[in-house]
Amino acid sequence: MRISSPAFNNGGTIPERYTRDGGNKWPTLRFYDVPATAQSLALIVGNPDAPRGAFTHWIVFNISPATRELNEDAEPGMLHQGRNDYGQDDYAAPISPSPEHQYYFRLYALDTQLPLSHGVSRLRLESSMIGHVIAEAEIQGHFAAPVPVGVPA
Repeated sequence: MRISSPAFNNGGTIPERYTRDGGNKWPTLRFYDVPATAQSLALIVGNPDAPRGAFTHWIVFNISPATRELNEDAEPGMLHQGRNDYGQDDYAAPISPSPEHQYYFRLYALDTQLPLSHGVSRLRLESSMIGHVIAEAEIQGHFAAPVPVGVPA
């Protein structure tokens, strides 16, 4: 299984358009080679470099295994979303102070639908996935807040 984005290459820079200051949109994500036995997909977006430790930006679960793309213009209300570390049941785009931070978009293929409600915590999601993950894929990007014009880098 693979995950990619037309917005940035794996290991590349996440465009400012997909940050809190640039519109707070998630980049289009594409899914490939999802196992035929998958009953659902789950997605976790996080920042392992946050000052207070790993930070969760987005949780989506019970995605149809037939889904091949989460388009940046998709209606978020149609998704089963968990609670991010801002306390919101929605996508929270990267916002980074200097230095640069890494962000991962981790996709899981599961052999079941998860019996979870909208707003579930990451801990509850991950504990519900134990024993049900049949494949994983990840794409990483990085972002640093742009240096304001006239300010030495």
